[in-house]
Order: sequence, then C-alpha cells, then structure tokens
Amino acid sequence: MTSSSDVRSPAGTGAGLALRSATLGRPGAPVLDEVDLHVAPGEILTVVGPSGCGKSTLLRTLAGLLSPLAGEVTQDAGPLTGPSADRALIFQEDALLPWRTLRANVELPLAIKGLSRSERRTQADAWLTRVGLTEQSRQLPHRVSGGQRQRAQLARALAGEPRAVLMDEPFGALDAQTRAGMQDLLVEVLHGTGATVVFVTHDVDEALFLGDRVALLGAGRLIAVRDVPRPRERAAHDDPARIALRRDILTSLGS
Repeated sequence: MTSSSDVRSPAGTGAGLALRSATLGRPGAPVLDEVDLHVAPGEILTVVGPSGCGKSTLLRTLAGLLSPLAGEVTQDAGPLTGPSADRALIFQEDALLPWRTLRANVELPLAIKGLSRSERRTQADAWLTRVGLTEQSRQLPHRVSGGQRQRAQLARALAGEPRAVLMDEPFGALDAQTRAGMQDLLVEVLHGTGATVVFVTHDVDEALFLGDRVALLGAGRLIAVRDVPRPRERAAHDDPARIALRRDILTSLGS
C-alpha cells in the first residue's frame, strides 16, 4: 500500500495500559480474576483463549466500557475511568455508519476533533489511500466487500490519532486470503504511529504473526504472557522457536 505524508502520526507515544489484581466482568458475574497485565507503550499484545474465557471482557475493560469489579485498571499510571478518544475500539462487525460514504465515515473522528472540512477531507483521503480504498471512497459500506469495510474501519480508527487501538477479532469473519492481507496491512499502517495495540483473536497463528507478546486466557484467569520471536515474517512459521512457542500455547490452552 502507499503511504502518504498527509497522514499524521499521533502526538506523543502509545498509551501504557495496566491491570493490577483486577477482577473483570459484570456485577454478580465475574469472568476473570486477579489479572496482572502490563501493555507497554507502542507494543502489539495479542490475546488468545477459548470462547467465553473473557477476551472481549478484557478488551472492553481497557476501552473503559466496563469497570473492574476489584483491583485497578490504569493508563499511563493514572486511573482509567471511562471511554476516551485516546483509545479506539475495532470490532469484528465493521460498525461503519451505513448512510455515510467510506470517506465520510473516516472523516467522523476528525469532525469530532473540530477540523475544518478541507482538513478532514485531506486526511481522510490520505488514510483511504494508505489502506487501498481511493477508488471506493465515495461508496456506501453496503456497496463494498467485507475486507474493504474492515479497511475503512481501520482507517477511521487511526485517523482519530488514538494512542491505543483495541481490536476484538476484527478479521474473524474474513476468508483466509483476505485475512492474511488485513494482517499485513495492519502491521504496515501501524508502522510509525506509535500506537499501542491489544488484539483479541481465536487464531494462534494470527496471534504469533501480529503480536510482540501473546497473553493466554483460560479458566477465569490470565495463564501466561509469552514473548514472540522475531522477525515478523510469513516464512518464520517454520522457525523452531516459533514452532515450540505455538506448541506451548496450544498445550497451555488445552488444544
């Protein structure tokens, strides 16, 4: 994809996120207990685990949509008390506004920030170019493919210059080829933004390709956090260290 000098990087660095002795869930229905986890500024942390283990609950807590039942959740060492423009949340469903064109969807966070119409258009067009949607910019979401909608959602999230991007199985509904392309695109467009990413997935191979570290959830707790060998390359799936880590993760998850 083409990058553009019109695309601005977020001011400062990525957000540092942390949970300390945190119990997560809804009142009367805890899902995760005694979670201690630190996400370093600018890292990509992937989160894997079986269905119902609390991956989405963790993500919504970091987004500020759920309060911890016990313990604390912080951003940059200060209390995280609710949603913030600093943190963008991306779901498996694209959540684009169906009556707005792709360009108008990408312009939305820029309008909220108070940019002029010309500034919004310039930056939105730059992001759409970067994710390969220049020719589709005037299309409504239902007129483009699922992969293209996810590209637009990614552009909209990053156009707002968040310091953290929280992604809840965003590529889960895509076919294998489109999914691989979206993984590559995500790595590419994040380069230079400084944004911290927490990426939830069921797919261990996706977690290993994208993550600097992988957090394993299961049985109501955080099982472990593993460093991922680098470089981040498709061919690295044959690397012995990567194979051993994959086996360890699957064993830990009981797969």
